[in-house]
Amino acid sequence: MLIDEPQHLIFDILTQLEVTVKLVTRSLLPGFFLIGTALFPLGVPGQAGTATKTPAVASDTVVGRALEAPVNTRELSDKFWWDDAWYDRGILPDPVNYDVVEKEVTYINPADNTEVPAILYRPKDPGKYPGILFQHGRRGLDEPVQRLPRRMAARGFVVLAPDVYSARFIDKLPIEHMVETESDTDAGIDFLLKQADVSTSRICLYSHTRGGYYTLRVAVRNERQKKDVACYVSSYPHWQDPNAEEPMQVYRYALEADSLDIPTMIFIGEYEQYQRRRSIETAVKSMKESGKNVRLIIYPGVGRGFDFRPPSVRTFADDLATRDATWRAAQFMRDHLDAWKKD
Repeated sequence: MLIDEPQHLIFDILTQLEVTVKLVTRSLLPGFFLIGTALFPLGVPGQAGTATKTPAVASDTVVGRALEAPVNTRELSDKFWWDDAWYDRGILPDPVNYDVVEKEVTYINPADNTEVPAILYRPKDPGKYPGILFQHGRRGLDEPVQRLPRRMAARGFVVLAPDVYSARFIDKLPIEHMVETESDTDAGIDFLLKQADVSTSRICLYSHTRGGYYTLRVAVRNERQKKDVACYVSSYPHWQDPNAEEPMQVYRYALEADSLDIPTMIFIGEYEQYQRRRSIETAVKSMKESGKNVRLIIYPGVGRGFDFRPPSVRTFADDLATRDATWRAAQFMRDHLDAWKKD
């Protein structure tokens, strides 16, 4: 932008070492032009000035990142993650770990007699355990995704993971959403509750990506939350109809979220895709304003797929987020299934 006459802008030069310029009242001198946030004399390329030399900076794009550590000034009572035992006395909660066995099973969806393949995970130790239904997302139930229900079974649950794409001969990573697959997920709840080693009369729904839409629909539209489902947990869920138009994907969320009445926990990364994060945060805000029991946890430094990214690209932050989300999800579901133990 060329400036031919003195004009008043507002600048605030933080320090000589920072090129980030913010607004304080000041006059620009004639014959100067503004690029981004740095001032240069006309006719002089780059940062080479003949009179006043602009301090050199490493970045040629000058992203104004604050170097101070972030702070959280909420009252301690509002920090749900706070633990006096750990902070003051160094006591960490003992992890619950089980060796896991798994077997391939099938069940029939009575809506249209579709045979649905699934994997049933459970602790190797004999006994009964609370039930969880894990619904895969757009990737399908491939090996990286299978780690998610396996990790949860290792916390002490019987976990059913339906493969609704194989049931309908749907290729991996579909664009369109086949509504009939929702009933395949729904039928899985009945199959899971009939298992002799399930210790609860209700189960929790656990999912990621598009699986979060399946389980949302099953809980609300199929009214499973009223009789068979105790809680809802999902990582970076697609909380919008995948078949909806683009503006709906970006600016709206699935209205079923407003009718989700069971305790809900959502995990996303700081770098979640904008259109997904916007719909999730908007929905959670609406749910909180309605007094719903919902918690959204955003992990710093990670993006979509932090819990199944392969070792070749996996970061330390991915692993920290995955471990924490797995532990918190397990604790959340165990707490809400305790009230539904069978006699």
